[in-house]
Amino acid sequence: MQFPAVPPYASRRSAVMAENMVATSHPLATQAGLTMLARGGNAVDAALATAIALTMLEPTGNGIGSDGFAILWDGSALHGLNASGRAPAAWTPERFAGGMPERGWDTVTVPGAVGGWVALSDRFGRLPFDDLFEPAIRYAEHGFAVSPIIGKLWGIGAADLAGQPGFRDHFMPGGRAPVAGERFVNPDAAATLRLIAQTKGEAFYRGALAERIAADCAAHGGVLTADDMAANAPEWCGTIQKAFDGMELHEIPPNGQGIAACMALGMLSHTPIRDLTPEDPRALHLMWEAMKLALRDAEAFVAEPAAMTDVQAADLLDDGYLKGRATLIDPQRAQDFGAGAPKRGGTVYLAAADSNGMMVSYIQSNYAGFGSGVVVPGTGIHLQNRGLGFTLEPGHPNLVGGGKRPFHTIIPGFLTENGAPRMAFGVMGGPMQAQGHLQMILRTQVWGQDVQTAADAPRWRVTEGLGVACETSMPQDALDTLATMGHAITLETPDSAFGFGGAQLIHRLDSGVYAGGSDPRKDGCAAGF
Repeated sequence: MQFPAVPPYASRRSAVMAENMVATSHPLATQAGLTMLARGGNAVDAALATAIALTMLEPTGNGIGSDGFAILWDGSALHGLNASGRAPAAWTPERFAGGMPERGWDTVTVPGAVGGWVALSDRFGRLPFDDLFEPAIRYAEHGFAVSPIIGKLWGIGAADLAGQPGFRDHFMPGGRAPVAGERFVNPDAAATLRLIAQTKGEAFYRGALAERIAADCAAHGGVLTADDMAANAPEWCGTIQKAFDGMELHEIPPNGQGIAACMALGMLSHTPIRDLTPEDPRALHLMWEAMKLALRDAEAFVAEPAAMTDVQAADLLDDGYLKGRATLIDPQRAQDFGAGAPKRGGTVYLAAADSNGMMVSYIQSNYAGFGSGVVVPGTGIHLQNRGLGFTLEPGHPNLVGGGKRPFHTIIPGFLTENGAPRMAFGVMGGPMQAQGHLQMILRTQVWGQDVQTAADAPRWRVTEGLGVACETSMPQDALDTLATMGHAITLETPDSAFGFGGAQLIHRLDSGVYAGGSDPRKDGCAAGF
């Protein structure tokens, strides 16, 4: 790993190095995590305090009504947690004959993040559960100044969601979205967080909050019930992995898209990618083609494991299969492999690590910005729209159905090297995430860039057909060459549509200290002590 004195990409940031580290998309959330570490908590305590604080500080990407996933190294072993919720029992394909809606109560699956907080704290946390809520409650009760990027996203979301149940009353004080620098106060959420803390989540799934969620849903014609809420159970699911030159990329198993990053990495192991440089058009071409192949398979086959009866995760990760897929890549010509069309999403990702070697990779999301747009009156709970992740294609393993988990875009990443922990990382941003994981891995592990340089570097995402969206900072000569190869390239500024995600990375160095990087496309920071 290299730490250049003069960064090769435009940036205001350098990698941060310390024995204890938190990297998030909001500086106040980073401080919340560091506070827990300073009190004697571990990386799990820091990650949870950060995640809970982000429900208040970054409502454009997550909330109390989100889902979550985690991968953590406990000092001797790796663990994976799936805290995504299931569809209401009454959901059927016939209910959605007119198509899966994008907003409103009929997009809301059971929110799983709160259950994930409890599960992580119970198994690995060191501090009392209610201590983890103190920063979030303080910001909810006394307010916080809206940061610049979140303020912009807030305005975009409000223009689209003002008509959804409860949204205007809660998120548009005075009839408009708050702008950067204005204070936002959320007393309803403060009361909700206190109740969750005091009951260790019981009130949310089997008590007063669950009843209020179910009642508001029924009042608007939805079918999410108190029984659906009570049935929620996070799952310790382990990880799937794919090796590449002595390192192992770990992802959460389906129902998430992390398998696509593993598949693309597995295909690239059968190409000359190692002999090229990051901005070489030949390297970009190989990455784009491998990613298209992986996304096509993810769209066709990935669902919750119980529904993947014909093609299972092991089949998609088989080395022989991936080698065969790699042979489809023409080194001189772009091809339309029928890849899906990734959509932009709303998500927060964070990483935390402590001086005892514990490392946590955690992600939490509403899916599309503010999610469903629904806010349960008097609670401060706004809910995700993960139902949109289902398909209505007959016979598809991800066909909508009661009690099923939908296909998920949010994925925490974790890298080991010969079985030892190396990097907790993620790239928030809908289906950009698997593509971002691939870019971060190659930049840090194959091309030797430090974590901040990797986060600063120009990004790309494959879209549909031969399309690839690239940041305007990508070298023009490389883009010209790639266009002659048949790629349909469009250029976007990093903040034009927030379509290139936001990375947070913590890398364990050979010295035992951590290097942290935080994406300049977000408001956050990496910090430590």
